[in-house]
Parts: sequence; structure tokens; C-alpha cells
Amino acid sequence: MEETLIPAAGHLVERMRVLVYNQRSQMGAAAAGAVGQSIRDLQGKSQAPVRIVFAAAPSQNELYEGLVREQGIDWSRVHAFHMDEYIGLPSEAPQRFGNYLQERLFSRVNPGRIELLGRTGSIDEECRRYAALLNEAPIDIVCLGIGENGHIAFNDPPVADFADPFLVKAVELDEGCRTQQVNDGCFASLDDVPTHALTLTVPALMAGHHLFAIVPGKAKRAALQAALHGPLSTACPASLLRTHPAITLFTDRDAFGS
Repeated sequence: MEETLIPAAGHLVERMRVLVYNQRSQMGAAAAGAVGQSIRDLQGKSQAPVRIVFAAAPSQNELYEGLVREQGIDWSRVHAFHMDEYIGLPSEAPQRFGNYLQERLFSRVNPGRIELLGRTGSIDEECRRYAALLNEAPIDIVCLGIGENGHIAFNDPPVADFADPFLVKAVELDEGCRTQQVNDGCFASLDDVPTHALTLTVPALMAGHHLFAIVPGKAKRAALQAALHGPLSTACPASLLRTHPAITLFTDRDAFGS
């Protein structure tokens, strides 16, 4: 693992271990190594599938490039989920998060079981269907990012609920969240970005046994500082991450600051 910046042994913020790397590529490689080792450890302890929730965003590109190269993982014993999906985009749209994950990861490693969100039925039926899949067994690993507005999955500040009674719900997207999708190059203009989406809720994400957050880039600096040092509040939903008992956050100098 490459040398971290501050400090070399890792930095604790409440219960969160924060690792800062000089380069985004170093961050991605380190995160992939840690996630890969967690998968191998779990597979060494049990024959049960390792159940993983994956984020879909450009911020995760380096993680998935690294995971594809990780050795010793039995992907046939991985049960893969993703954490959010737009409502209203055609099934073949490249911006759909399921399609992103298929291209970047799933088609390259072939998990034994892939559960895509937003593919069947009405919105209410789909929320119930996916929640039932999540409830089949505990989630072992969650790989997630933090949005420019502090969201995790599509739990934007106006709709995030730390005590949400649901595992999956439909939400209206905050304008800051939709603007990020344009900034990331996923859509040409704000008018092209869907206004609603399905998302795993905050409790669904926090229920994962091991959380790995990957947060690179200058655009994430304000959100990351709020998540690490601001109040525990839905004004920055990611702030709750630092209370999780088994979370490591990987970031780079651009996001963390000097």
C-alpha cells in the first residue's frame, strides 16, 4: 500500500479511519487492495456468498479498475447489488448506474449473482422487491462515495433520514446533486438529468458490516470536511459515516486539502 499523507499510520475521526494519498491513482489502488482483502477474508471464513453493495460514479473508477486486477477472489461467490438508479431513463442509457457497473466491473469479473435496481414493476413494487433481496441475508461490504452536497447514494440533504423505516425508496433529487451529474460529465445539461431516482436509504447503507468510502477530487473537499468535522446532521448525510464501527475512507490530497 502506498504511503499515506496525514498521518502514515492512518487518521481516526471518531470511528472512521481516514487514509489520504498523494495521487488519485494511489488512492484507488489502495482502496481496491483493501476491498479485495476483505472479500478474500470473508470467503476464507465461510462458503456463503459475500454480499456487496457497489456505488456507481466516476469517483469509483479507480477502485473498480483495481478490483478487476485483484487476485484470489472467487467472484462466483459474490452477490452484487448497487445502491441507486435513476427513474425514467431508457434501459440502455449509459448513464444508468446498473449499466455503468456492468461495463466497469460486473462484465469483467462475472459475480455469481447480480441484482440490478429499477428494472421491474412499478416504483413501489420495485422498492419492495429490492428491499426483500437486501433482507435475504446481511450485507457484508458497502463501497460508496460522498456527493458534492454530502449525499450518500441518493440520500440528498432534503430527503435523507437517519432513522428511515425503509431500505429502498423513491426520492426527488436535489439540484446540487443533479448539477454534480453534469459536472461529472454524465449529462450535457441540467435539463437532461432525471429529477427522481430510487435509492438505498441511510440505514440500509449503514447496515453493511464493512464500509469503504472512496472520495477523490477538489469538488468533494467541502463535503468531505463537513462529513469529517461538521455536526452529525442530515444537512450532510455523509457525516453519519464516521459513527460506523468498521469504516475506512480513502481520499486524495485534492479532496482532503493540504
